[in-house]
Amino acid sequence: MKSLKENFQQANIVIIGSGIIGKFNALELSELGFQVTIIDPTQLQNSSNAALGLLMGNMYQKRSGRSWDLRKQSIELWPQWITFLQKFNYKLNIEKPLIQLTTDEERFKKLEKFVYENNDQNLRILERDSIFIKNINKAFQTKNIKGMISFEDGRINPFSLLQTIDKYLKNERVNYLRKEIIKIRKSNNQWISTTRNNENIKSDMVILCNSLKAIDLIDSLSHNIKLKPVLGQAMEIEINDAEVDLLSLPKQFNINGKNIIPKSKNKLIIGSTDEYSTKPEKNTFGKLTNFLDKRPNWLMKGEISKKWYGIRSRPDGEPSPIMKNLENGLIICTGFYKNGILLAPACSKWVANEIKNYLY
Repeated sequence: MKSLKENFQQANIVIIGSGIIGKFNALELSELGFQVTIIDPTQLQNSSNAALGLLMGNMYQKRSGRSWDLRKQSIELWPQWITFLQKFNYKLNIEKPLIQLTTDEERFKKLEKFVYENNDQNLRILERDSIFIKNINKAFQTKNIKGMISFEDGRINPFSLLQTIDKYLKNERVNYLRKEIIKIRKSNNQWISTTRNNENIKSDMVILCNSLKAIDLIDSLSHNIKLKPVLGQAMEIEINDAEVDLLSLPKQFNINGKNIIPKSKNKLIIGSTDEYSTKPEKNTFGKLTNFLDKRPNWLMKGEISKKWYGIRSRPDGEPSPIMKNLENGLIICTGFYKNGILLAPACSKWVANEIKNYLY
């Protein structure tokens, strides 16, 4: 009698989109034994390129509903996936802890209440006498920063993660086609994905992970799916100030909505997601560094050594993300907004279960 994995090898699955969600689905399905093909005209333009890799799970303040369920499942799955992926890159890991800070007293009171009510040993309030706070206040030349720390949340380097998954997919001989799909249709229980060059690619199932472009391939009105674009952007800033050592700061933290990652003694990354733009404004530097009442001199004089961005999608009129079985053999998995890397394990597990239920 054939094993379930051997039966899966007969099923051919097309994944449209090669961002973190598309690749993570390919990883999970390939491990289950499915024949997987990823289709994307270019990896460089997908929204994963703007990701900073912050895994904000335990410090997420809404502890109920679908979004929390997905986070909770991903929090449990991530350590297992890290162990698995370390076979292909032993340096891959989750840098902990993660710190969330604010200069707003009302916001701080909410953080205090959240930590107190949840009684989680991995969550702590950071007061002004904390060494973390002291170092941040000193570096940013301020006095009123406070917040909380999560010892279980952290950051995974998104570029390293994508390269590691690529190494796995190559090792497993997962097909990758650099083509643009402009139409999908069903014919005789098979899905036909048509490229811009009018080539037809047949499969048993199609998974749409191509962000905003997903709704171009389906009847969005009958499925009632709306997505709006949001801009994820980041920049690396080089400073020239001998008195400031950026490595004295925590490895990753957030101040008033801006994510900050020190890379070396004189370089740091600042990034955020802007819900109201679809392309960077000319004054990216001013926009991303304006998270305090007064910027420190070293930051004002810093120079951008690198900057990057990506357009992400956010569901309009329903919670993020969109994970739906649209019809037999067609799944959409998009609209992750800020949480693609964090939720990738739970998303791929859900997709795998939907496929197993459909095929067997």
